[in-house]
Amino acid sequence: MNHIELYNEWLNKAVEDKDLTAELESVKGNDEEIYDRFYRTLEFGTAGLRGIIGAGTNRMNIYVVRQATQGLANYVIKKYGKGAVAISHDSRIKADLFMNEAARVLAANGIKVYITSELQPTPVLSYLVRHFKCQAGIMITASHNPAAYNGYKAYGEDGCQMTDVAANAVYDEIQSIDMFNGVKLTSLEDAVNSGMVEYVDDSVYTQYLECVKTRQVSKDICKDADLSVVYTPLNGTGNKLVRRVLSEIGVEKVAIVKEQEMPDGNFTTCPYPNPEIKEALQLGLDMCKETQPDLLLATDPDADRVGIAVKDYDGSYRLLTGNETGAMLTEYILRSRTEAGTLPKDPIIVKTIVTTKLINAICNKYNAELKNVLTGFKYIGEVILNLEKDNEEERFVFGFEESYGYLSGSYVRDKDAVVASMLICEMAAYYKKQGKTLAMVMDEMYEEYGYYKNTTLNFGFSGASGMQKMADIMASLRENAPKEFASYKVVKIADYLESKEYDLVTGEETVINLPKSNVLSYSLEGEHACIIRPSGTEPKIKLYITAVGKDADDAQTITDKLAESAQTYLS
Repeated sequence: MNHIELYNEWLNKAVEDKDLTAELESVKGNDEEIYDRFYRTLEFGTAGLRGIIGAGTNRMNIYVVRQATQGLANYVIKKYGKGAVAISHDSRIKADLFMNEAARVLAANGIKVYITSELQPTPVLSYLVRHFKCQAGIMITASHNPAAYNGYKAYGEDGCQMTDVAANAVYDEIQSIDMFNGVKLTSLEDAVNSGMVEYVDDSVYTQYLECVKTRQVSKDICKDADLSVVYTPLNGTGNKLVRRVLSEIGVEKVAIVKEQEMPDGNFTTCPYPNPEIKEALQLGLDMCKETQPDLLLATDPDADRVGIAVKDYDGSYRLLTGNETGAMLTEYILRSRTEAGTLPKDPIIVKTIVTTKLINAICNKYNAELKNVLTGFKYIGEVILNLEKDNEEERFVFGFEESYGYLSGSYVRDKDAVVASMLICEMAAYYKKQGKTLAMVMDEMYEEYGYYKNTTLNFGFSGASGMQKMADIMASLRENAPKEFASYKVVKIADYLESKEYDLVTGEETVINLPKSNVLSYSLEGEHACIIRPSGTEPKIKLYITAVGKDADDAQTITDKLAESAQTYLS
């Protein structure tokens, strides 16, 4: 059917949600608005679904959620015969509704459902999948996207986001399902009464926190250091568990940003609730000026990522990047566990290919093995899974990605802001006892290892034409490979879609032993680099710049030149 035929079908059949009915009526006769809602279906990939909440096949709504869940149910039944699925949600608009709709579909298909009675962090969902030995999991979240968005993350039986193979199999099932007539449904009340849907007991969250606390490196140090913290959950899911774990490890001085304390999917204080950006942390920074804590913690709505600001030399607060926080945590964990004699033999650190190369130097210092994986925490989870299969999961020490996601331990298989918040506070206490702030520690690391400046720039492309523009840009880069960025010659090109790396100096060609991904990496003279990839969750292209300078000013100058040059290829 074309977009008008689909629109008319929805007018007749999508009548269970009054919000959708009103929206469909409001765009009647507006071909552009109708087209944008129906020109495609939200694609189910390794990140599941993500889109604007509203009416249409290109939106997040109960019908899209039901269809996706029926596809997941078919996949589970075909692969396992029967099974169980854990489901949770964050503070997003309609997130609890979408969770309940998914539970209704799964129960109607004879699949046991473990469901949370209130919103929970994404890492808790990963834990529930493993705890209940489920065959899959669903987290209703759009992570740090604006309030207009919601999403549907799908997890495999290992508690990791679905692999390409599994996601493709589910997508194939979804494609064969009629959205209105091909979905099995039961009432939630009947499913609960029959035992097909079971609410998770609060004791399970205590067990999760006990696993988190096993990742402590220096126990009781927070009690001794008298650490003070300002914390904001950004109106999301971190409020209870982050505050609880900090209290249990001895961080008693935790002040909460009241305007962002309670769940609110409208995110009225920060329209883009992303701990990577200053605007989201501004209320916390304002509070820091008044209370002068040791650091500011901010977790995103589904509490899988955390951003921090630390007290600088002049009493102001410095925002640290995900790369900087991850580098400090890597150094802290390896140093402290070496001192304590608890570092395992042949320790492994895992990072993504777009994450700072500063980690290479740190791993060399502590004789730790470094594994580079594609962007996406599921690939870090796969490393843990493979170690687990060989009974060597204790070798996994720490994994992180530049976008503020961190994990220590194998109890979950996704980034975890709860354990990261705990370790960040512990790290701050460790250095505070030495008379150092985290700002001092970061600067000392730059002095020791070199000044690595990592910058991520986003180029947005909205609507149907925007998606085509993104595809055209990536195709053009492959057809007409850049020879330089600014005045820095390209010495190597890695094309992760072709799984090949080309050395432009020697002419050698090597195979990249990673899954295929639409990523282009350009290594430049002077150890600088530019990496370009379309986002897997948003309509934008990401540019990752690495500039290695003599100091901060030198690195910034190089970054500015590279950014200006790269923009000519992305416009």
